[in-house]
Amino acid sequence: MELLIVGTLNGQIGAASKIAISKGGQVSLADSVEAALDILCSGKTIELVMVDVTLDVHKLISSLENARINVLVVACGVANDTSLAVKAIKAGAREYIPLPPDPELIGAVLAAATRENHALIYGDKKTEAILKMAKQIAPSEASVLLTGSSGTGKEIFSRFVHDNSKRANQKFVAVNCAAIPEALLESELFGYEKGAFTGAVARRIGKFEEASNGTLLLDEISEMDIGLQAKLLRAIQEKEIDRLGGKAPIKVDTRIIATSNRNLEKCVADGTFRQDLYYRLNVINLNIPDLKDRPGDIIVLAKHFIKKYSELNDLPMKDLSSKAEEMLLNYLWPGNVRELENTMHRAVLLSTGEEIDENAVILQDKTAIKGNNEIAPSQVGQTVAAVERKLILDTLENTSWNRSTAATILGISIRTLRNKLKQYQEEGYNIPSSN
Repeated sequence: MELLIVGTLNGQIGAASKIAISKGGQVSLADSVEAALDILCSGKTIELVMVDVTLDVHKLISSLENARINVLVVACGVANDTSLAVKAIKAGAREYIPLPPDPELIGAVLAAATRENHALIYGDKKTEAILKMAKQIAPSEASVLLTGSSGTGKEIFSRFVHDNSKRANQKFVAVNCAAIPEALLESELFGYEKGAFTGAVARRIGKFEEASNGTLLLDEISEMDIGLQAKLLRAIQEKEIDRLGGKAPIKVDTRIIATSNRNLEKCVADGTFRQDLYYRLNVINLNIPDLKDRPGDIIVLAKHFIKKYSELNDLPMKDLSSKAEEMLLNYLWPGNVRELENTMHRAVLLSTGEEIDENAVILQDKTAIKGNNEIAPSQVGQTVAAVERKLILDTLENTSWNRSTAATILGISIRTLRNKLKQYQEEGYNIPSSN
């Protein structure tokens, strides 16, 4: 949770910051509404704003609305600021927190903001059954392994486990093992001391320590180098880690949730994943089905994304036409929920009528439409490598060269995509720089 505190909070900034950090928040400070707007408009990810009620709350919220920045705002003030509290709520503040700050109240607001920003939306019986099991095992200290294809929402399910655990008011820290280069992942997880290597100019706390007393998500753990897996296993078993360059082990109390879009049993058989680590992680397994296998989620999620992106882009909320709904239900969603989200975001922007009709719903893979999975004539006679290259480059072009989104739609890791693009560059293809 990224938190921005605006103003002096009647001299209670230090207390509020300390409480927020203890509840899992990352805190930034701004001394005025103008400074806050500069931070929020700079692209920094802020999920909650706590603003001094004596400042111009209306200006802050209206400026955010004009800039189409969607963030939760709560006002803070001393108990006798009743009229200012009412004024702030009327201006659009979601809550009012009296000062001096109460730890439980701030914890509850942070938890509510996190749940709002990571809502788990569903309508299918399969998803309901998974959530029932997740809620049942959440209060335990057992490691959890979530499996399923890319884009099915494994991180959202991971947060659901955390939010329903005994650690809900502590930090949830996520590490994408596929997105961080192998050489850096060890220091990212375990941290390092000043001088541990060239460029280590100060001590850095690793994600294990950052998540101590909370939950650490190891996303796409199958991409982790097998050598580092041994150190991870020791950290989980012994509940202690060694910073790079450190002189003594450091005790940690971190619950582990891991995700993988690969078959880890096959990875074990292939020798790319340690069997002992697999058993340590796979105490509880939650398998998240592909979106096409939980059709009851499709329209519910589509409407959720329509609402989200209509508000984000300050556009009127529209219903889905019956033909558009039929299109969504007759598509196999190879990119799963992430592809659906991208499709609905685009549909919100392209729609010109009173409702979102089939003309605004652009599906990326025509072969993924039910009953239309024949090989395109233009592909006959081409090599598999050529067809793969065209698919990858076309997907990147359709996602404005967003590598993470394209990798999700293609069902491959970001590392695999990078390697493919490097190969294409060496073959003479023009590949735009990463965005």
